[in-house]
Amino acid sequence: MDAEIQKKVDLWLKGNYDQATKDEITRLQQENPTELTEAFYRSLEFGTGGLRGIMGVGTNRMNKYTVGMATQGYANYLKKSWPGQEVRVAIAHDCRNNSRFFAETAANIFAANGIKVFLFQSLRPTPELSFTIRHLHCQGGLVVTASHNPKEYNGYKAYWDDGGQLVPPHDTNVIREVEKIAGVDEVKWSGGESNITMIGGAIDEAYIAMVRSLSVYPEVIEKQHNLRIVYTPIHGTGIKLVPEVLQRFGFTNVHVVDEQATPDGNFPTVIYPNPEESEAMSIGLRKAKQIDADILLGTDPDADRVGIGVKDKNGDWALMNGNQTAVLAFNYMIEARKAKGVAGPTDFVVKTIVTTNLIDEIARRNDINCYNVLTGFKYIAELIKEKEGAENYIIGGEESYGLMIGAQVRDKDAVSAVALLCEMAAYEKSKGRGLYEKLIELYVQYGFYKENLISITKKGMNGQKEIADMMSAYRGHPPTAINGSPVVQMLDYELRTARNLQTGQSSPISLPKSNVLQFILEDGSKISARPSGTEPKIKFYFSVHAKLERAEDFDKIHGELNARIEGIISDMKLK
Repeated sequence: MDAEIQKKVDLWLKGNYDQATKDEITRLQQENPTELTEAFYRSLEFGTGGLRGIMGVGTNRMNKYTVGMATQGYANYLKKSWPGQEVRVAIAHDCRNNSRFFAETAANIFAANGIKVFLFQSLRPTPELSFTIRHLHCQGGLVVTASHNPKEYNGYKAYWDDGGQLVPPHDTNVIREVEKIAGVDEVKWSGGESNITMIGGAIDEAYIAMVRSLSVYPEVIEKQHNLRIVYTPIHGTGIKLVPEVLQRFGFTNVHVVDEQATPDGNFPTVIYPNPEESEAMSIGLRKAKQIDADILLGTDPDADRVGIGVKDKNGDWALMNGNQTAVLAFNYMIEARKAKGVAGPTDFVVKTIVTTNLIDEIARRNDINCYNVLTGFKYIAELIKEKEGAENYIIGGEESYGLMIGAQVRDKDAVSAVALLCEMAAYEKSKGRGLYEKLIELYVQYGFYKENLISITKKGMNGQKEIADMMSAYRGHPPTAINGSPVVQMLDYELRTARNLQTGQSSPISLPKSNVLQFILEDGSKISARPSGTEPKIKFYFSVHAKLERAEDFDKIHGELNARIEGIISDMKLK
């Protein structure tokens, strides 16, 4: 074992750690030294989603001690940032194994540091935590969740006073404070219990009232209240609020998928509790077919992502991808606000750089500013904060099944998204059509954009290096052509430069530094490469587009676009 790793292991064996932790380290030394190396070879870091990892012993695992040291560092930074003031934080957690334990651990540490803590009595959706920070005028907060990761994982998202996740400089400053914590003896584990206040029902009511205020066409819901809705929380926190919100919106025909209704951190009916995975939506799809539903919706364990299913033009059920759902949602908010006469000259929408450019096109043609930010809703929240008072935020979203409607929550919110998507389905039904037909109409109007995503996982200590080598190769030797189309431009968000590969000219990128590369081809195709901030994965995003003259040509153009994406994947040797 590497000497540095051994040093960390010895520190845990000799230090002030509980006996069960020490026993587990000893067992791994004897039975699984490879796993022990994995558990100690590095420390968990804040990525785009905060702290996230497999639960277990070690510096590279989610456990009482890594959560404790991270919380102590965060508490120190909060107190430095607001000297001489009462500091307040809100804490929520999802349905995962140990989530309540980690939430209570964090609450006790904040409280022991003299910080006023508002802790939810039981599991809650992540977006409600963001809302609560703003509602209770907190300076920070956290939610214990690993979003849609497998059951072995847990995590911890940290927030700032605007209700958005930590962004520069706060994220790196918190990391610095965490790194200053030399050991568990520097963590204040207990002693301030009187600083903890339990919260629940009253916050739920305030949050539900906020979501209801987002409705654009309540009169349409009144007429279409019988819209047949199937909803699955996929064993997560959505069950706490989504059915109630749909009822308050006026929908009277909501069917919850019973097999996935009970919160359960083992996610017994799915491999991945992720609405992006068709397997996770399969039980809901079966129910939707059984009752001839109008729309199927599924939310992930912490209810910040939503996936939907609708009938296609042939009457067969189809699961929408995140780009398609975002296009429908953005267009609905833009169109509906115009029709209602509430659209304003300062309205703006936000998407991420890897989300479909069809949204940019819809916004452009409707004279609405569309801003592009790096991946992560914290950057959308940051932009809203920058433009507060000058411009009016309407909706934001990204291809990975996240939407954020209205500015009263500053993280992706599947609870309000489910309600608005159902309202949108009701609106289209009142026009005698479904959401799929609406999508094709948008393709005819604005252009047919087709996207795809490949995720490549590289496990273990070498995984991160393999991914880094892949990115270095693209940077140092960018392809001159992909699938027969010349590469016109390479955007390097790490170096913050856009380079025309044909003329050699460079121009600056104004977004913060991020390890993302984009290749723009002569035929309009866009390929993005982005290593994950929280997992040993690299994601490749593909976007192609063509004109769709009429709805009848949909299958033909769809086939051509699919073939183009397959050609790109094959040429880049990604399969």
